[in-house]
Amino acid sequence: MKKTLLTILAVGAAAAVPSIAQAQKIGPAVVAVVDRERIFAECTACKAAQTQLQTQLQQLQTRAQQLGQPLQTEAQSLDTAIQALNGKAPDAALQQRATAFQQKQSAAQQEIARGEQTFGRNRAYVAKQIEDRLNPIVTQQMTAKGANIALDMAVTMATAKSVDITNDVLAELNRQLPSVNVVAPAPAPAPAAAPAPAPKGR
Repeated sequence: MKKTLLTILAVGAAAAVPSIAQAQKIGPAVVAVVDRERIFAECTACKAAQTQLQTQLQQLQTRAQQLGQPLQTEAQSLDTAIQALNGKAPDAALQQRATAFQQKQSAAQQEIARGEQTFGRNRAYVAKQIEDRLNPIVTQQMTAKGANIALDMAVTMATAKSVDITNDVLAELNRQLPSVNVVAPAPAPAPAAAPAPAPKGR
């Protein structure tokens, strides 16, 4: 009886194998290719944002020069005054000049650092707005063309023109996203530190 039961189970398992294999079978992949580099270079919102970001960068560079030139002149003047001492200790006036220079230099560095951080946030914000709209469009166009895989052209060695959906994606992106905001929202303030618990009395 035990042997018969095992035989029945073995036969049943063998019969189930073809149906399981058939259920797991995956059809041939149909690939669509998108030239993301071209899209980011040519889309209407991308070009407008790039122009505005370039203006922001030039303004930051100009401000750095405005702050840096007087500091460089003052640094050279201080260096000349210190060399003229021939090893003697600087007087109070020269010490005050040196202290004021360090404070101005520190303030300038902090201002430019804040400007660079703001510019970096703006650039990342632009990219995010485009990515958020681009990815669903790629999926939509891929499905419309009967493809089930979309690849960036940058990761392919060669592609046929018939699988390139870049033009359709670009046209739809221009329709849905004619412009983007080039000023990122201000970062959320850091949460205040919780006060230390008061020591318990003995």
